[in-house]
Amino acid sequence: MKRIHKTAAIIAFLLIVSFFSSSLLTDIFGDYDAISQVKNTILYSVGLLVIAMMTTGITANKLYGAKAQGALAVKQKRMKVAAANGVVILIPAAIFLARWSAAGQFDSVYWTVQAIELIAGATNAILLGLNIRDGIRLSYAKPR
Repeated sequence: MKRIHKTAAIIAFLLIVSFFSSSLLTDIFGDYDAISQVKNTILYSVGLLVIAMMTTGITANKLYGAKAQGALAVKQKRMKVAAANGVVILIPAAIFLARWSAAGQFDSVYWTVQAIELIAGATNAILLGLNIRDGIRLSYAKPR
């Protein structure tokens, strides 16, 4: 169960970082066709991210219980924020950006949503990174 938890967390983290970095680099250096292709790829890959995030949450609850304390409780709070961020901001933004970029609509609304998505994506990457860090620390902590 721990191996599944770790693997799912790493997959989720790597997907978020790859979505963020590919978006940012393509926005800066790519043309509109490349941006549209990246947005479409992200949209089709979001399902894998959702599965990885759900697997991370489910295995954490099975491993540590729903009412964790201390560092585990902090990790749970971070995951709840990341999940809410994903459902409320990132998934709708991925759908919007893929559709508008496919239609060639690179207007101020598109770029505003893109900026919001980048901020939300960076936030989730930081939250998951902190959870991975804390998970590593907890795995090496000596019992008292």
